[in-house]
Amino acid sequence: MQTTESTLAVPRLPPHDPGTPALSVVDMHTGGEPLRIVLAGCPEVIGPTLLAKRRYMRQHLDHLRRRLMYEPRGHRDMYGAVLVPSELPDAHLGVLFLHNEGYSSMCGHAVLALGRFALDFGLVPAPPAGSREARVNIHCPCGLVAAFVECEGGLSRGPVRFHSVPAFALATDLLVDVPGHGKVAVDIAYGGAFYAFLSAEKLGLDVCSAKTRDLVDAASTVTEAVKAQVDRSPTGSGVTARIALQYHKGLLELNQTRAFKSSATGSVFTGKAVREAKCGDFNAVIVEVSGQAHYTGTARFIVEDGDPLKDGFLLK
Repeated sequence: MQTTESTLAVPRLPPHDPGTPALSVVDMHTGGEPLRIVLAGCPEVIGPTLLAKRRYMRQHLDHLRRRLMYEPRGHRDMYGAVLVPSELPDAHLGVLFLHNEGYSSMCGHAVLALGRFALDFGLVPAPPAGSREARVNIHCPCGLVAAFVECEGGLSRGPVRFHSVPAFALATDLLVDVPGHGKVAVDIAYGGAFYAFLSAEKLGLDVCSAKTRDLVDAASTVTEAVKAQVDRSPTGSGVTARIALQYHKGLLELNQTRAFKSSATGSVFTGKAVREAKCGDFNAVIVEVSGQAHYTGTARFIVEDGDPLKDGFLLK
């Protein structure tokens, strides 16, 4: 049967379970790292604090994480954001970060994207006329993060930067037993989440010439020992931790910018330590990370009654 363009353009949902609300999302990416922001369809996430809300979602709504992050709607590298009210008076919004394994405390690439999203979708007051930048205070599970969005006419334009929670070096030259590689020296730093850093050469790899799959496989081996990770973009929280580590080692000064390029996509994030701070007993720094986020589309995800894979699956 031939259909016309106007018929195909009618906004209707395919057959679905009427008792399961459709999940409406906006998809973005920052340097190739995806972010799926939930607009509607998620039940209320209950709790007096952001961390209580995260516990509630893990215990009662985890099927929604799997549905959005796993195949066939997502993939093993998908990342998500559920926006919730914050108990902090200075926050414009709170956010729960989702991924294929659970819920993270911080996601720099998501913060960069959410800065644009919050301004464009009216979640923050419009900046004064003629202003070239808008501030968005985002309450992440790790703490309050300030994003600064270049804007024109009240809409986002160009790159976004954010100021991290206090970041610090936890340990340097820590020997870790890595299966297949023996004892390997790693540095561990905090940038809203903990990261372990080591030279790829210690694993017999050249970052410039190695295949992405080989880098991921090597990082997965190290992950089992030190909970590190490899991503598509340079990663915002990873850049934060790296800047904190370099500042700790005396390799850079305040307001000295470093650029970090992804070997997978060629995207670049920049970072610099803007001021010293404290995190408990640790000497820390506030790190500014900059990057570019882009919109990729919108979607409405449904569940069809009787679908045995309605909550998704994940290929290892």
